[in-house]
Formats: sequence, structure tokens, C-alpha cells
Amino acid sequence: MIMTEHGTLESAIEVMQRGADDYIRKPLDLQAVAARLKRMLEHRSLAHESLLREQEMAERYDFRKIVGESEAMKRVLEMVRRVARTDSTVLITGPSGTGKELIARAIHYNSGRRAKPFVAVNCAAIAESLMESELFGHRKGAFTGAVENKQGFFNYASEGTLLLDEIGDMPIALQAKLLRAIESHEIIPVG
Repeated sequence: MIMTEHGTLESAIEVMQRGADDYIRKPLDLQAVAARLKRMLEHRSLAHESLLREQEMAERYDFRKIVGESEAMKRVLEMVRRVARTDSTVLITGPSGTGKELIARAIHYNSGRRAKPFVAVNCAAIAESLMESELFGHRKGAFTGAVENKQGFFNYASEGTLLLDEIGDMPIALQAKLLRAIESHEIIPVG
């Protein structure tokens, strides 16, 4: 925090660009200074917690911790490493319990999206009547009970990763809308 007696807007902008968190002028209002310091410390604490969580997730989902000795598994892990460096949409298939979510999280936490949300959705656990609204969101008045605009899982995962588990349990029409959304990168809420 920088304190000055004869500051201008230009000098305030300059010191902020050089790394100052705040800029105050004399005479000081001690209550205002205390409130600004408290806010700065809270912001730094949250940023530190976020960084620690990001580091913890990157360590937890480090590719070296995914064990596989077979040639097939080694090829899968090499492909996963390559995919993590891209911004591609990925389809992970396999029987239940084979580690699809682990692979999805490893891709996410080893990618440029690691600081953004990872949202996992089990499509089989969502009622068919709610699935479209839950995925894409809805506008107020779109249906009975839609009393306000609602964001969907696509919006919650914005710029991060959305894992859709059990997409085969979705109605075919909704799978088609999902495909259009993935291809066009356009999310259209219900209503």
C-alpha cells in the first residue's frame, strides 16, 4: 500500500502497475486504512489458498502417479499427456471402474485449465425432465417453476473442464443438442 500527500491519478495508476495493492492519500482516515488493509490481507489469503489447492491437485493428478505397466496403458498415458497440452474436446470410454474420471482429472490438472473449475456430472443421476436445464441452464419463465434465470453445468465449468459421465443415459435428442454445443462452442439455455 502506497501513501502520499500530493498524489495524482496518473501517479496512482503508475504505482499500481508497478505492483502496489492500494494507494491512499493524506490525511489518513485510520478506519478506512484498516478496512483496506484487512481487505488486502483477505484477498492475499484467498489467492494463497487457491494456489495451494491448485498445487495440491496438480500433485494428486500428476501423470507419474497413474500406474500402468502394459504397453497399451503406456500408449494411453502418452496420449493423455499430449491431449492435456491442447484445448481439444476429449471422449474417454471404458467400462465402469476403469479410471475414466481419474484420466479426465489428470488431463484437467495438467493443462492450462488447471486453475479453472472441474465439474463432474453423472448424467444417470439427473432426471430426464431436468437434464437439459441442468446442463445448459434456463431462462426465467422457460417452464413451470423457472422463476429466475439459472446457469447450467456448462456455464459453471466455463473455461475449465466439464466431465459428463454416463452420457449414454441421456435422451437421443439431448445428445444431439450436446453434440451441437460441443461443435459450435455455443450454449443455448432452455427458453
